[in-house]
Amino acid sequence: YDISNISGFESVGSMVVFEDGRPKRNDYRKFKIKTVQGPNDYASMEEVLTRRIQRYLDGDEKFAPLPDLLLIDGGQEHARVAEQVLAETGLDVPVLGMVKDDRHRTRALITARGQELGIQQTPALFALIGTVQEEVHRFAIAYHHQKHTRSAKRSQLDGIPGVGEARKKRLLQHFGTVTAVKNATLEQLSAVVPEAAARAVYGKFHG
Repeated sequence: YDISNISGFESVGSMVVFEDGRPKRNDYRKFKIKTVQGPNDYASMEEVLTRRIQRYLDGDEKFAPLPDLLLIDGGQEHARVAEQVLAETGLDVPVLGMVKDDRHRTRALITARGQELGIQQTPALFALIGTVQEEVHRFAIAYHHQKHTRSAKRSQLDGIPGVGEARKKRLLQHFGTVTAVKNATLEQLSAVVPEAAARAVYGKFHG
């Protein structure tokens, strides 16, 4: 599990799954942080894990079965948060945090009570944990960027008179990007949406 944000904004949580040492991408899950304001990784992790466990308890097959081990991107405090969530739901799953070195690589695993477990002396284990860390970062950042891009599109096309969700979708499907919509001529816009709406879109970006 990993949390990704930019200065606390557009926070998202990500879950990647490995089975027999290999990524099981069909089981990956994304979480939009809903209850936490500002940059708070601990509270965000608590929300993500609570929602994930609750989905399992509710019988959602997409979140079953429970894993043999939870790896949390973060140190002792992140592991403690995860153990607390499990304890509150009555579930028993081992939890380990991931301790980083100066290069932001996982150098050791750590329990919620602060006991470090060395991994560097076992090359295969060190490589596996490094792969898990890279994968959860990649997945979290990709989701964050996707979400941020969607927000940018929404904000730029919102509030234009005569342009609702259907017409915004039509414009984006036709032109591909908001930048292309901005650069379109009035005639090009009129070929996609009614003339009044086209004039409103053109006026939005060209004054």
